[in-house]
Amino acid sequence: EVGKAIKESGIARENLFLCSKVWTTTIEKGEEAIRARLDQTLADLGTDYLDLYLIHWPVPTHHISAYKTLEKLKSEGKIRNIGVSNYVIEDYKELLDSGITVKPAVNQIEINPFLYRKNTIEYFQKENVVLQSYRSLRDGKAMDHPTLKTIAESHGKTPAQILGRWCVQHGFVYIPKSVKLERMKENAEVFDFELTAKEMQELDNLTTPEALETFKALYQKCVNRDTAKDGTMEGVKMDITID
Repeated sequence: EVGKAIKESGIARENLFLCSKVWTTTIEKGEEAIRARLDQTLADLGTDYLDLYLIHWPVPTHHISAYKTLEKLKSEGKIRNIGVSNYVIEDYKELLDSGITVKPAVNQIEINPFLYRKNTIEYFQKENVVLQSYRSLRDGKAMDHPTLKTIAESHGKTPAQILGRWCVQHGFVYIPKSVKLERMKENAEVFDFELTAKEMQELDNLTTPEALETFKALYQKCVNRDTAKDGTMEGVKMDITID
């Protein structure tokens, strides 16, 4: 459907930024599977290159070799930029220590006021890795939070727009997701107002210790998701930076 929409849009390819990910099962299967998956993605989109291709999860014992396959694909012109997703600091350092030649351009992680991992974010920013936020709107699960509602009312905006503006003011790549046109328009209207320093601080402080522990458990559960080691802790990093 995306490829069909691109073709019918009439928009020149150079004016589009196309991004995709390689999933855990493909990462586990190795280079041939990664190449086949990328070729299928390119065919589906009707293009001969992607602007950004991401390693979806740092699958233990496999993500480094997968990343090096992406380096080859970049040199072949099939990928313009390589990125990672859900990488903690320890995964990134492991990647650097492996002798990669191209540093990740992007790390796509969950970022919102309810999961604002300041130390991790500052680390990647110092490494000049762009942070792309997913679950920017927290899947709509926080729209009734009193702090969010109060700030929204003071600006004549919706809670979703406050969450989006928070991302923008922090300099994160904001990628809200919706299938409803009216929501798409609402989510995009975050550039005509600015949050105060006090409001930003109030939002920054919404992350709780419990939220960080929940993040850790989810990370440890998901790095092996859908692989032969799904449901186990085999190879999973136990000591990671969570904040």
